[in-house]
Amino acid sequence: MSDILRRDPRKEWVARNRLHPQHLSVMAELGGGAKATEWMGPNGVMRRDPRAVGFLGPSGIRRIDRSGVQQAAQAPAHSAATKDTRQNVTIDAPAFIVAVVPDMSGGRLSAHDRDLLGLARQLADADPASPGAVLAVVFGEHKESAFGEAGIDRLLHLEDERLAGYTPERRVAVLQSVERELDPRFWLLPDSVIGGGELGRRLAARLGERPATQVWQVEADAQSATGWRATARAGAGRQDVQRALPRVVLALAECADPVSETRHAAEAITLAQPSLDVLGRIEDLGEVAVDPAGVSLAEAEFILSAGNGVKDWDGYHHAAEVLGATKGASRVAVDDGFMPRDRQVGATGTWVCAKVYVAVGISGAIQHLQGIQSCEKVVAINLDPGCDMAKRADLTVIGDASAVLAALVARVEQYRLEQQENRDAA
Repeated sequence: MSDILRRDPRKEWVARNRLHPQHLSVMAELGGGAKATEWMGPNGVMRRDPRAVGFLGPSGIRRIDRSGVQQAAQAPAHSAATKDTRQNVTIDAPAFIVAVVPDMSGGRLSAHDRDLLGLARQLADADPASPGAVLAVVFGEHKESAFGEAGIDRLLHLEDERLAGYTPERRVAVLQSVERELDPRFWLLPDSVIGGGELGRRLAARLGERPATQVWQVEADAQSATGWRATARAGAGRQDVQRALPRVVLALAECADPVSETRHAAEAITLAQPSLDVLGRIEDLGEVAVDPAGVSLAEAEFILSAGNGVKDWDGYHHAAEVLGATKGASRVAVDDGFMPRDRQVGATGTWVCAKVYVAVGISGAIQHLQGIQSCEKVVAINLDPGCDMAKRADLTVIGDASAVLAALVARVEQYRLEQQENRDAA
């Protein structure tokens, strides 16, 4: 038999098409495993999958696949017999504390928060002989039930009404109390516009620290005073700077891989003397009502997007108004004249990062999936259970789009009527 290696163009095409049903098996054959990230291209050049989790891109930025397509394809089917193999970790006497203040947007840990907790675990678990504990400081009510799965050892939950709303001065005073009582080795906050960026800078000023902002990578460095080196964006994102990791760090999304293999105790703790009697100079006048139709797609948190499967457009527009959602559309719906061009979602339209994205009658072309890869939760309403959007979605409703939207609107209106009757009775 000849030793000449012969190419198989069809297998190479399947390897490049990650939505193909035989993609995983071909990747295993070409790359030596189901999780292979390299294969031989059509020109004999080794190709690398830039969407692989933890892959360092050409500019040095860690790339993480947020679309969920690969994870959904590689994950085994869920069933009652599926066993959770995550290791339970309890740190009774930590050598030090790494404090994290997540944004908790919408009352839950965001993807940015989980990346930050992954970075905290990296700092806490560097020395197995004397591990540290990750402390999360959470303000106000929340809906999160998986703090332990995110890598949290200690949880400080503060629900005082004086901390509700926009109260950065009182929150910084509480963080100063944590500093006095627990003396964290590092403070980690998300460098976001939601609140973490401002809170982190205020805290650094109170502690007299020079913070590291726009941090996207942290590496061990024996020559550094802290044992770590931070790489951060500078010059309006056009260049990187490196410095010894300071005590206060404001990190970007995808700064580290989120915790996925361990479950931690998330033990609740309290402060002996929290500083809440601070006279704030800022008065929160409450939220301002905003018309969802006036919100740009790039900034919208809840998007109801319509595609070719929508036949009752009056019902779609009514559903968007009742739900308080920003309207979006696929390219087909825009080309057919049902929606304006500025409402188009996808690589050929607007890239969106909504917390909830509802795709109504959208099959899921690759350009559309690229445009929604940063969305946290995707809900698909479609007649075809095998379409690409259903594979991407976290929840899929199989049925006629008009009937599903009508039932959803009726349920929401009934819920609001019941709530109003309960308020009137009280």
